[in-house]
Amino acid sequence: MIVQLSSLRPVTGEDSKEAADNMSSFARNVSAMLERTEYRRCDKGEDLEDIYRLRYKSYRSNDMVPDNENHTIHDELDETPNVYRFGVYIDQELISTLRIHHVTKATPMSPSTKAFGDIVTPMLHQGLSFICPSRFASDPEWSRVYPQIPYLTLRLAGMACFHFNAPYCLSTIREDHAGFYKRIYYSEKISEARPYPGVFNKVVLYRADVNAIRERSLSRFPFFRSTPMEQRMLFDTPHVGELAPLTILPTAKYFREAA
Repeated sequence: MIVQLSSLRPVTGEDSKEAADNMSSFARNVSAMLERTEYRRCDKGEDLEDIYRLRYKSYRSNDMVPDNENHTIHDELDETPNVYRFGVYIDQELISTLRIHHVTKATPMSPSTKAFGDIVTPMLHQGLSFICPSRFASDPEWSRVYPQIPYLTLRLAGMACFHFNAPYCLSTIREDHAGFYKRIYYSEKISEARPYPGVFNKVVLYRADVNAIRERSLSRFPFFRSTPMEQRMLFDTPHVGELAPLTILPTAKYFREAA
């Protein structure tokens, strides 16, 4: 089922005009694309196979991983209790995917602790928690058509930070991808480059201070806004007897927070 948040009041009239006037043309462009976007949490079956195949297609096109006969990419971190795997759809076509780990002392499994345990583990013992997005992949053909895809996809990481009240977002990334994270999330580099299993490129660890950048980021990129209801549908586990929503529509256009 597709979850429609029709109970929330959309921005209309003078509110809409004021918001549009204050948005850059780039932000308006991404916000318009968000209207055609759906998120799907992928936990089993064909959905998982689709995102594993998309990872392979994306990474092979960028010469990041070796060939394999299954034409899929997944690892042990796809099976941890603190993992969330998402497909992002535009006009009902799968165009990108993202994996998110909620990293705590009790559930430390993530790419950041796997590659940079000597840096991350002491912070966990201090009582800190993190959101660790990884396995971002987008369809090479669609990426040429829609340059907004990274923003639509990584919006999920911001929602996870807000939902779990995580003070930091950790990104284990290639150095040549760091510009995006520094520019959009004001992330700071906290490691030197290291090898990572299964990929050709070395990776570095970047950290974004969620509370320090929240208002600045939401003002600059209003499409990152979301309601608590959207966050719950993406990250909460349904109660016994309840069905998880198949597809979740973004709520950035709504300005009244859900209860």
